[in-house]
Amino acid sequence: MPAWITAFASAFDFAAPLALLLLPLPFAARLLPPEREGRSGALRVPSSLVGGAEPAAGLAARGRRLSWLIGILWTALVVALAGPRLVLPATALPASGREIILALDLSGSMERKDFSLDGQTVSRLDAVKRVGADFIRRRAGDRIGLVEFADQAYVAAAPTFDTATVARTLEEATIGLVGRSTGIGDGLGLALKRLAPAQIANAEGGGPPPARDKVVVLLSDGANNAGQTAPKDVAQLARELGVRLYTIALGPIDMADNPDNEQDVVDVETLRAMAEVSGGKAFRVKTTDDLENVANAIDELEGGRAKAPPLPLRRDLWPWPAALAFLCACGLLVTRRRA
Repeated sequence: MPAWITAFASAFDFAAPLALLLLPLPFAARLLPPEREGRSGALRVPSSLVGGAEPAAGLAARGRRLSWLIGILWTALVVALAGPRLVLPATALPASGREIILALDLSGSMERKDFSLDGQTVSRLDAVKRVGADFIRRRAGDRIGLVEFADQAYVAAAPTFDTATVARTLEEATIGLVGRSTGIGDGLGLALKRLAPAQIANAEGGGPPPARDKVVVLLSDGANNAGQTAPKDVAQLARELGVRLYTIALGPIDMADNPDNEQDVVDVETLRAMAEVSGGKAFRVKTTDDLENVANAIDELEGGRAKAPPLPLRRDLWPWPAALAFLCACGLLVTRRRA
């Protein structure tokens, strides 16, 4: 069979192909035996009426037209019932099976302008928005979520494959909505709760957590001074749940090396300990270039995305034969009225 015929045939299919078995039904009806003699009736027509009747040739032509209309009507109805569909090519999307939540510190210190973008000095939050949104958009094929925390923690975007929406949510983040302190433990705890609710339930019930590929990327520029949970305890829970934790310590000055006793400096040691307890990795960021390098490093660490099998896209074509059947029915009505 020529290749073009095979390609043409593969571009179409039917939702209910068995309906096509109805196509020969009218022809099968014509094969039924005629009525037996003696049961048919006859009507005497006066010759005055017969003289004004349509010639036999005209009646035969009209009968053929009616037969064609009825045949096309039946064929169109059966084809519409079978549900013809056009099979469209689909692009394979990347898929990894990972779920990633970005836990972002929105404390007041994120307003400090000690980072640079495009040659201009910007706040820490603005730098995180630029780099973080780009990182999220690159993670097509992952389920991405966003948790923001300060005095309290809240889910800004539930885990979803719609990475563009999560990136826009990050770009719209505003300081002050949930306070200006730093509740690192609560932020991580909420991320774990939304990331693995079934795993937490199993852990509380004494059962082993199911194996899942789940990640939390936690970014903070301060020390834990709010909330109800200790960061290291929540990091231990992440380890028990099998969730990898990447911590990013943001800011030019460490708490351990703070000669001027400045306020709201980053607690690098706690963030590093959290990552080690959970089996993840800690990163130190002092400039925008460092932040971009960290985003690229995490992207590589959580690589392994492959092309998922493409799902065939189909477009229904049944309205076209249905419309043809409707036109044939209208033609039959007009023909019968004229007769």
